[in-house]
Amino acid sequence: MAANSVEKRAKQRSFVIEEKSCKTSVLCSFVSIGKEEEKIMNKGIIFDVDGTILDSMKIWMDAGKIYLDKFGIEEKENIAEVLFDLTMAEGAKYIKETYKLDKTIQEIIDGINSVVYEFYENEAMPKDGVLEFIEYLYENKIPMTVATSTDRPMIEAAFKRLGLEKYFKKIFTTTEVGKGKDNPLIFEKAMEEMKSDKAGTWLMDDAFYSLNTAYNNGINTVGIYDDSSKLHQETVKSVSTIYIKDWTQVKQLIADMNL
Repeated sequence: MAANSVEKRAKQRSFVIEEKSCKTSVLCSFVSIGKEEEKIMNKGIIFDVDGTILDSMKIWMDAGKIYLDKFGIEEKENIAEVLFDLTMAEGAKYIKETYKLDKTIQEIIDGINSVVYEFYENEAMPKDGVLEFIEYLYENKIPMTVATSTDRPMIEAAFKRLGLEKYFKKIFTTTEVGKGKDNPLIFEKAMEEMKSDKAGTWLMDDAFYSLNTAYNNGINTVGIYDDSSKLHQETVKSVSTIYIKDWTQVKQLIADMNL
């Protein structure tokens, strides 16, 4: 009999046979296999990328200035603070009107995206310690997905260069899903892909609004410090099942998450 057939039948038995009723050691081992598979299937880890896996938030703060530098234009104020709360289209409109650029809104958006893409393709690096955690999950067959507000080409460029592609079952972007991370849809799609339930799912993220959505929808959360949100850490902590300053205490994190 094929091994996968034995395991399949064992898993089916595990739903109807309690351990105390096992009559033979072979049957008990089949039940154990089935329960272990079920345990793994219910778990899943959703990763944000910027500020969580990659130390990349700075480029979003600097992209406007870098873009203006290409035209020899000096910023009039701290453009990073101005652009931080604007959408890409709003930011492009602000740059066009403030700096009198002879560019369309779309040309400015494309120019800024080009600056950002080059960073992901050539410079973005993982945060210290995060690869140890990802490798542990991979080796223990705990499924992982990505839920990001950054567009796919940038994420894939960085992941390809860094060899991260193999670890994740699927990348979900807010653009493709059609909803931001203030809506649970992207997390629901990630759980569906991983076949995990809310009790066994964890979101790893540095942003309050994303953690808040998951936390208030019954998903476990790990809040992660990032310099870009250093003034908002108390709110991040308020919606974090676990909060970490960095990825250096991976063994303790694994124990706290019961992985």
